[in-house]
Amino acid sequence: MNFDLASQPQFIQTVVGYLIQAWDIAATWLLSPAAWSQFGLLVAAFLASWLLNKRLRPILEHVLTPEEGRESILATVRRFFLVFVPLLLPLLAWAFTGIGEQMTRALFGSGAVIAFGKRVFLLLAARILVQEIITDGFLRVLGKFILLPIMALYALGMLDLATARLNEMTVSLGNIEFTLMAVIRGVIAGSILFWLGRWSNDQTGSYIQKQDDMRPAARQLASKAAEIGIFGVAFLLLMNIVGIPLTSLAVLSGAIGVGLGFGLQKIASNYISGVILLLEGQATVGDYVELDNGMAGTIVQTTARAMIMETFDGRWIVVPNEDFITTRVINYSDQGSSNRYEVPFRVSYDTDINKIPDIIETAVAKHPEVLDTPFPPDCELRNFGDSGVEFAVEFWVNGIDDGRKKYTSDVGFLIWNALKENNIQIPLPQRVIEMRGSGET
Repeated sequence: MNFDLASQPQFIQTVVGYLIQAWDIAATWLLSPAAWSQFGLLVAAFLASWLLNKRLRPILEHVLTPEEGRESILATVRRFFLVFVPLLLPLLAWAFTGIGEQMTRALFGSGAVIAFGKRVFLLLAARILVQEIITDGFLRVLGKFILLPIMALYALGMLDLATARLNEMTVSLGNIEFTLMAVIRGVIAGSILFWLGRWSNDQTGSYIQKQDDMRPAARQLASKAAEIGIFGVAFLLLMNIVGIPLTSLAVLSGAIGVGLGFGLQKIASNYISGVILLLEGQATVGDYVELDNGMAGTIVQTTARAMIMETFDGRWIVVPNEDFITTRVINYSDQGSSNRYEVPFRVSYDTDINKIPDIIETAVAKHPEVLDTPFPPDCELRNFGDSGVEFAVEFWVNGIDDGRKKYTSDVGFLIWNALKENNIQIPLPQRVIEMRGSGET
């Protein structure tokens, strides 16, 4: 074919040139007996793959599907490989086509058609990977707009040409220049590395949290250390893939150091305080704590920068880690230790107060969560008040009186019922008013 394209733009001339080359290749294939034999081998390879996939896929799915509810490492690995079973058909076709390519090259000295078919099967595998296997939204977008176009260029035999053109195009960032190919390679590699890092971190964190013999603080510290290690390795690998020497990060490290010295002191202090809290275990998730400023609540979440406390009324308060280090903190939970509470009450002056301690201590001891150790219930005489004799009963429980567990309220009911059963009066406030006349008549 001859066309006069001298007056057309360079882009049009290039596209038409590629189309003419494609037409010539297609015409050669259609008229070549060797090409027809390769087409036949492609069809045979696909049919053989389809039959083998029909037999192997149920077996693989049965082997790789773990028992329901099982959460071991082996079960997790089996679930991971199970999602890739849909790739079996195109990969089998690719393998059989590779065998056919070796045969045709040995017999005819060429295998362009079957090599093209083998690349098409890889394109089909990439399409299944993006549409059926990848569930992460970001990775799926990368697959649609980067992986599939790359595989399409590879199937058409134009990947080397496109790579050469991308290597010629540069992107400048100040004094640093990157080729467009390096940027694309970094985006692809970074996405895969950090996706694998996130998956590995989730699995590692889940495994660590199941180790009941470790303290909660130790589990959190191990999870954070594993997270830093995994993503640190991913970052170093990415720098190596992109081609950025690690020595060039010295300037960036210096800038970060200056920033920490001036504007990020509080943030750095909170991060360091978080590590100290994890190491020492002074406060962890589930502890009920009271800060020096009067704020109190249960720790429901810990982060690298702060702890989140839930108050009795359901509010969440973000408390910087530094506050747990530099101020006085009362930990009422302290890894399950017991706490003492007291309930005050009064009785009438007409009462034989010598009987009160035995009555009240016996009644309070009936509460199922009141402890005998470190001390049993103790009723003490506190004061001879204006309206009655004032007592208070002290008791120990292994928990927090936080509204969910109403220890003081329950003990108050026990005291009331015990006094009523023994006909002991709880006095009302009394005042004596003396009326004096204004004068004699």
